[in-house]
Amino acid sequence: MEKVPMTVRGEKLLREELERLLKLRPQISQAIAEARELGDLKENAEYHAAREEQGICEAQIRDIEYKLSVAQVIDVTKMDKTGKVIFGSTVTLIDVNTDEEKTYQIVGDDEADIKAGRISVSSPIARGLIAKSEGDEVTIVTPGGEKVFEIDRVDYI
Repeated sequence: MEKVPMTVRGEKLLREELERLLKLRPQISQAIAEARELGDLKENAEYHAAREEQGICEAQIRDIEYKLSVAQVIDVTKMDKTGKVIFGSTVTLIDVNTDEEKTYQIVGDDEADIKAGRISVSSPIARGLIAKSEGDEVTIVTPGGEKVFEIDRVDYI
């Protein structure tokens, strides 16, 4: 089984969601039991809704448990601060053409959220940055065309 990289933050969020879903299980079971007491199950909307909710909850639990089982949690704060871009590091880039500054943290696929500045390790930008160092100039092919960035800073936070 191939391990999937995940940040400490990503693992913590998954564990919190798993805990929330596990606490929801008894409530769903109770709702099913109450709906069952209402009689004819064929015509019982509450029963069918509770069963559907139970199916969704169980699927989410299985999904999270699987993700945690294959996760390789990488704590970037314990890495040597070499100035190299690695999984989990936060990279500040300067667009060479516009002087616009962008900051991204390189995270696992499930943690990516471009609006929050977290990009997937498998994204074109992250693939172009991995193993580069502070001060390097990198050319990255984006959907909007080729962009040239200077790596201004690499943080391990």
